[in-house]
Amino acid sequence: MNADLETRQYLFDLQGYLVVEDVLDAGELAALNELIDGQELPDKEGIQRFGDACGSSPEGPGFLQWGQPFCDLLDHERILPILRFRLGDCFRLDRIYGIRTREGSPRGFLHSDYGASAIGAPSVAGERYHWPENVLHTGFVVVSWNLTDAGPGHGGFCCVPGSHKSVFRIPEHIQEAHEDADEVILPSAPAGSVTLFTEAITHGTAAWRAPHERRCLLYKYCVSQIAWSARRMQPPEGIELTPRQQILFRDAADPHRYFPSLFD
Repeated sequence: MNADLETRQYLFDLQGYLVVEDVLDAGELAALNELIDGQELPDKEGIQRFGDACGSSPEGPGFLQWGQPFCDLLDHERILPILRFRLGDCFRLDRIYGIRTREGSPRGFLHSDYGASAIGAPSVAGERYHWPENVLHTGFVVVSWNLTDAGPGHGGFCCVPGSHKSVFRIPEHIQEAHEDADEVILPSAPAGSVTLFTEAITHGTAAWRAPHERRCLLYKYCVSQIAWSARRMQPPEGIELTPRQQILFRDAADPHRYFPSLFD
């Protein structure tokens, strides 16, 4: 393993998130943003989702159907080795959506999907919590492609670094007023960068203060044997996928035995 990849592995494990800069160049950013503009999406207040598929949205290809540039991100060579750190050799695309936010949009809810601070977890504030073996607390990673500048001074993704490893519920005063809490950080994420994070980390969205629109594309991956909902991603029609990309759309199954490695 080269030194740069080893450092990213260490930081991702330590922090629960990682920002990789300069993944997309100006031409790639322009192509993606032009395709989004071509959808003539309605303008609404607050945090707007677009191009959803699966999870709480219908099955389908979502924004992948809008063009080849969106499909090229599925297994990008700069991101795939980092996903391998946390998900192993066998993982699948579970759901996707995009986010648009205009200036003045308020913050989003600080939360985690798994672990001691997860929504619905039976943990008690101030008491150590050990999740049972039959309760999921890891296995999902979000890859957020930043199509416009985000971070300090702008807004966007925020989190409590290392919280994915905590066995204590997040204190209520941090969760309720996270923009005033020193424990919550807003990492710099310039256009063309990628923010990866485990869904076990406590994360949310800071208020959007920039005059430009926030745009990002979220691809959510999980280990092959689990799924977030009963709905499944569908490959786009009329767009040719590589054999490896096709694997990402397979149904959940036991790794290696019924679900092939993405790295063979």
